[in-house]
Amino acid sequence: MQQSKNDVWVGLFVMLGAVALVFLALQSANLLSLNFESGYRVTARFDNIGGLKPQAAVRSAGVVVGRVESITFNDKTFQAEVALTLQKRYHFPKDSSLKILTSGLLGEQYIGIEAGADEANLAHDDVVTATQSAMVLENLIGQFLFSKAAESTPASTGSAQP
Repeated sequence: MQQSKNDVWVGLFVMLGAVALVFLALQSANLLSLNFESGYRVTARFDNIGGLKPQAAVRSAGVVVGRVESITFNDKTFQAEVALTLQKRYHFPKDSSLKILTSGLLGEQYIGIEAGADEANLAHDDVVTATQSAMVLENLIGQFLFSKAAESTPASTGSAQP
């Protein structure tokens, strides 16, 4: 009887540990958000979102102020439409700008908000048009290589040297 009680307690602690590990894994991968506070939804249009994913952080001054709710493609404007949910306690002016930034050199991408100076604040279902797309590493490398190739080709001057 005593061994059976110990088996139950050991099993309970193993299950509790497994639940804790799953919780930590989901939390560190940004797949779990335990924010029960409602917020307001804002939509932003970007030309290129790079590797931005749903549930990515929305930050201002390094503080998480919201999350990316969804990402869709608008086939009329050929832009990505990113729906953000911002926490109600944070208010940003209507002329605020949004950028897609990267944590570290090759880290996860998030949206950064730079506050504007407008008197009116963003409200539910507003659309932000002042956006800056993600920097795509492949495009930067291509531009660098193209500029180096252009520098190495000799330019023809049209004048003959004696």
